[in-house]
Amino acid sequence: MAAISFDNTENAFAYKSDKELNKANFLFSLMHYPLLVKAGTSITPWAIKTGLPIKGLIRNTIFSQFVGGETLAETAKAAKTLGDYHVQVILDYGVEGGDDGEAGFEHACEEFIRVINYASTQMNIPFMSIKLTGIARFGLLEKLDKSVDANSGTLMKRYAKAMQSLTDEERAEWQRVHGRMQRICTVAIEKNIGVLLDAEETWIQDPVDVLSMLMMDQYNKEKAVVFNTIQHYRHDRMEFLKDSIEAAETRNFILGMKLVRGAYMEKERLRATEMNYASPIQPDKASTDRDYDEGVKLCLDHIHNVSLIIATHNEESNLKATRILQEKNLPLDHTHVHFSQLYGMSDHITFNLAKAGCRVSKYLPFGPIEDVVPYLMRRAQENSSVAGQTSRELALIKKELERRSRSVPS
Repeated sequence: MAAISFDNTENAFAYKSDKELNKANFLFSLMHYPLLVKAGTSITPWAIKTGLPIKGLIRNTIFSQFVGGETLAETAKAAKTLGDYHVQVILDYGVEGGDDGEAGFEHACEEFIRVINYASTQMNIPFMSIKLTGIARFGLLEKLDKSVDANSGTLMKRYAKAMQSLTDEERAEWQRVHGRMQRICTVAIEKNIGVLLDAEETWIQDPVDVLSMLMMDQYNKEKAVVFNTIQHYRHDRMEFLKDSIEAAETRNFILGMKLVRGAYMEKERLRATEMNYASPIQPDKASTDRDYDEGVKLCLDHIHNVSLIIATHNEESNLKATRILQEKNLPLDHTHVHFSQLYGMSDHITFNLAKAGCRVSKYLPFGPIEDVVPYLMRRAQENSSVAGQTSRELALIKKELERRSRSVPS
């Protein structure tokens, strides 16, 4: 079995020029200071909203590091560069839940379809990502979730009961959401582009799970077109994953599942404390790590009818997944296995996996600066708060800069 290493910085940063690498070094050095990040993430949204002339600064720093461009056309350059190194792209229209009502949801639906049509014309864009809150009212999802009785049988049975709690107007609203998803998935299956439904907060996640299951049952008969997302920092997700696999086997469809550790932990814990209910979050990181790796193994054990996206920046989880494939005598580029990391982060994982022959992608958001600011602020906070993340990024960048300086003829 060929060993895969994430220590090769020449592979990791081959796609970056010296200038781009020095720029990344500067940016991650700034994110190494939590107080600076806290101040920046507080001031930036306010500055954008009040019209202060800071877009140029944002565009040339954090935006260029983590975002593919302001328009679909601008993503082409990043996608081509990644493709040159056998790295694919998950396109993400970075607009999150608007306040424009039905007209706004319809507009977002059409934008998602436009992304699918564009992706189908490109060589290395097999997936696009959407948030259900882009095409559905948060309050409606919240009411549906609140009406689901956790003790009343399967997810679909609980959903049927929850529907009875809606008014006629709300049921019609939900049917419009369902219709939007069908329109998106119909184009996706025609264009052979996978649709990844992002995970949401626990208090609106059940409707996302329901809708993803309905879409998989309809569209995932021949191959995985629709993918749900599991956040393993929730202590109930292993059970949900097992139920989902069983449903796929019973209903004879391919389960599409993207596994992540999670994005809303602090918000979830705070809400649980304030509203006095049991926290849905794992008691510690070790529990999250355990469930994540067990989730990957479970999916690989059912690889005949599970299409898996291993979306993590954790080195050990990625390595464990490749070892399981090798132990099962499955190819690293198995059509049901895909690895993914965020654009601008963990290049040592992405490009070394690609070099080893794995199917791997970068999650590439795009959109106007003012619309992707929430995403950018999360990236800054994540790099500042995740233990060792910025230090690891910096150490690898500095290692590659030193390697390049030594290789320059004197």
